[in-house]
Amino acid sequence: MQARAPTPPSISCVLPAYNEGHNLRKVVPHVVEALQALTQDFEILVVNDGSRDDTATVARALCGQFPGLVLIDLSRNFGKEAALSAGIDAARGDVVILMDADGQHPTAMLGEMLERWRQGSDVVYAVRRSRDDQSRLQARLVQCFYKLLNWGASIDIPPNAGDFRLMDRKVVEALQSLPERNRFMKGLYAWVGFTSTAIDYEPLQRLDGQSKFNLRGSFTLALTGIVAFSAAPLRALAVGGCLIALFAMLYGAFVVVEHFYFGIRVPGYATIVVAIMFFSGVQLLSIGILAEYIGRIYDEVKQRPRYLIQARLGQGLRDTDPRDTPAS
Repeated sequence: MQARAPTPPSISCVLPAYNEGHNLRKVVPHVVEALQALTQDFEILVVNDGSRDDTATVARALCGQFPGLVLIDLSRNFGKEAALSAGIDAARGDVVILMDADGQHPTAMLGEMLERWRQGSDVVYAVRRSRDDQSRLQARLVQCFYKLLNWGASIDIPPNAGDFRLMDRKVVEALQSLPERNRFMKGLYAWVGFTSTAIDYEPLQRLDGQSKFNLRGSFTLALTGIVAFSAAPLRALAVGGCLIALFAMLYGAFVVVEHFYFGIRVPGYATIVVAIMFFSGVQLLSIGILAEYIGRIYDEVKQRPRYLIQARLGQGLRDTDPRDTPAS
């Protein structure tokens, strides 16, 4: 790794927010204070992902209080992955920091992240030390998900690494060049590569309210990640089909031998019914897995934008790149 100049870079900090009005009042001042200690040239991008509370109102008021704050108000709730993409597309800093708006990502770590960047790392990402704030079942499911994902993927996606990270400008531009509509950001971070450094951290308690990321959202995101970065389900179908075919041939050979050596026996009704139901279930499962992949292809072919912006408030950093980055 080649060390960078000690000159303070311009920093963009992206805060995707969904129903985080109460937390923004506390989080934004803390982030502003932390960034002011690192550089005088920064912006904070609050991406309102179709919140139903007063998130947009609070963000507008904070824009008047803090000149470096920018509100990007999406037209509806597109999901966190789309909100992150909107913030990344709008970011103009030499480095971009991604944080949650609930206060669980400690701003005290920003200095260490920037120092690792100065030492030559293009990506500095935070890895949770533990999942004590989650149930044992949820933690176990997350562990199984990453094992399945990495088993069938061509890249290594770090377990327990979330969106809390610092990225160099060239990494941001690489992410902007990816055309996927169904985005699994944790996989895209790993796919683009570049020199990366992991640092451990312990998430803080939420400042207010409860997480909006429920079991259904976790399952949907996990499914998106597996379909986008792993062919393991398709390989499992192929292996399962071979095993079932092998079993059928062995059973056929057994029936022939039984016929010639032990005479004809009337097959049991229960055996036939169970076999039909089993193979019907396998076929429906196979069709369902194939449909997930085909459905994602259909979404990509339509080429709808990943998000739509209904309003933007605040100046932020000046665009140092003459190219105008598209919003979708």
